[in-house]
Amino acid sequence: MGFLMDGLDSEAYDRTYSDGQLVRRIAGYFRPQGRRMLLAAGAIFATAVLDTAIPIVIARSLDQLRVDTATTTIVLAAVVLALLACTSWVFNLVRQQFSARAIGDVVLKMREDAFDAVVRRDLSFYDQFATGKIVSRVNSDTQAFSQVITLTLDLMSKLLLVVFLIIYLFTVSVKLTLILLMLSPVIVGVALAFRVIARRTLTAARRMNAVVSSHIQETVSGIGVAKTFRQEPTIYAEFLDVNKQSRQVNLRTRYVFSTIFPILNTLAGVGTAALVYFGGLDVRSGVLTAGSWFLFIQGLQLFWFPLTSIASFWSQFQLGLAAGERVFALIDAEPRVVQHDNQILPEVQGDIRFKNLDFSYGERPETGDRRPELDRSENQESGTGDNVQMVSAGLRSSVSGQAAPWVLRNFDLHIRPGETLALVGHTGSGKSSIAKLVARFYEFQGGALLIDGVDIRSLDLSDYRSHLGIVTQSPFLFDGTVLENIRYGRPEASDAEVLRVARMIGNGDWIESLPNGLASEVGERGSSLSMGQRQLVALARVLLQNPSIFILDEATASIDPLTEAMIQEGLDVALRGRTAIVIAHRLSTVRHADRIIVLRQGEIIEEGNHETLLARGGHYADLYNTYFRHQSLEYIEASQRLAA
Repeated sequence: MGFLMDGLDSEAYDRTYSDGQLVRRIAGYFRPQGRRMLLAAGAIFATAVLDTAIPIVIARSLDQLRVDTATTTIVLAAVVLALLACTSWVFNLVRQQFSARAIGDVVLKMREDAFDAVVRRDLSFYDQFATGKIVSRVNSDTQAFSQVITLTLDLMSKLLLVVFLIIYLFTVSVKLTLILLMLSPVIVGVALAFRVIARRTLTAARRMNAVVSSHIQETVSGIGVAKTFRQEPTIYAEFLDVNKQSRQVNLRTRYVFSTIFPILNTLAGVGTAALVYFGGLDVRSGVLTAGSWFLFIQGLQLFWFPLTSIASFWSQFQLGLAAGERVFALIDAEPRVVQHDNQILPEVQGDIRFKNLDFSYGERPETGDRRPELDRSENQESGTGDNVQMVSAGLRSSVSGQAAPWVLRNFDLHIRPGETLALVGHTGSGKSSIAKLVARFYEFQGGALLIDGVDIRSLDLSDYRSHLGIVTQSPFLFDGTVLENIRYGRPEASDAEVLRVARMIGNGDWIESLPNGLASEVGERGSSLSMGQRQLVALARVLLQNPSIFILDEATASIDPLTEAMIQEGLDVALRGRTAIVIAHRLSTVRHADRIIVLRQGEIIEEGNHETLLARGGHYADLYNTYFRHQSLEYIEASQRLAA
């Protein structure tokens, strides 16, 4: 049945924790809940004592009724039993109240820690691991963990009941009590041996749930593309395959657990038969009263239930440990982007210097000076192809165990304060990688990257990024209003400040086109706005932050000429006196740059301004004639004259 586990391998950041390590880690979460757990434990103890007393009272009442059949005796026995049952119920309610609050707070803290870990992970983490599986760990696994703790408390109550009952039964008949205990090690041994299979099977089931969640999330996110290319039957067929695999994994889990209970019940049946036989002989010989015999038979049921429940408990406990293990693995995942200090720059000037920098998207880059050819056939028309292709190449190599290719090798570049630098080159040349390294989204493997002369690895990232403004080709907007999205980077900004910044772009004419102005709802991921409007909101969001360093990654590649003109007008104002890194597919953006860097496979092959590079007739001139020339006013006017 190995095929059932296809695609259910552990993630690269998963760890194996021993049961002891997991229990100690879990105990650390419960430590602040010590008072509540002590009260719950006291209630458990009281409930166990009262539940033990109930069969003892019944046995004594049966013996008493043999010599005293008065109505008052029967009524007294009934009243005592009712009081014991009601008091037990009250203590059980107290236990439920305190334990529910304690477990709720523990799960709350665990989920907060998991979400904090998700937020702190660098972008390379999300390049490698599916978001649906990460969401499953934060949500589903923490919930599974809480259910296990509840079951543990229930089992503790039953085990205490057994302990008290066994102590009392020893005072009644040592022989029958020993018979009762003889099968206990066998049953417990079978249940404990079962835990190994339980952990493995349940871990696979949790991973399968994560795969299903990830598949559904990806499908819903890309449903527009699927409908455009009429791929609904294909994605449905893919889901059927995943769903069938999920069914098989869950069936295997049920088969595993359904085999243990018949074995345990058989062993319990043997014990019951032995007690009935030997107890009956003792009653016949007068060694044991009928009430005491009943007490043993009744105690047998109370005794076997917790023992046979150990199998169920271990399966659930292993589920909780498996869920906790997955959550802790997410929390403990080692970040790739590591800061060595938390220096705060009082004022960022925007001086950026790459010094002999080596960078690869994989964990184990190959050695040597060779720069491997990257497949430029992929994502050639995509504005984000530069980054996507290199990330994919790095992850393919990382997963296969091969060395990932270098994206930048011995790379040197100096960007002066206040300079607007344009990066151009074919897909896969390293343009987006440079921008993402400046934003400290990825870790480099060698050399240095200095910001105002300070190693970027020594800066306080939160403070440093407050001086950055990044606008990508496909901006992400959060569900809410336009005003809320612009204010996202500066929640304390007033409405007047937001309006002032919005009017810096195209004199604010774009605001009038919105149904409710800045109060317009953008929808999920900005779905209520056009791509151009989303880009304008994203630019306004960056302008409100008033950054010292601008990064524009294909910001005008997917918008119409009118919106581009608005953005360019806003950029002329925004970039004045600021350092800017511009990755451009539009001639207007390139021509406004102070300096143009031409990249090929991570190397700078040309640099200069637009006119100088055109005059050289080199690689930039080829790019211009291929991609930019048709955007120029001269080309458009010449085409119109030819058409006339």
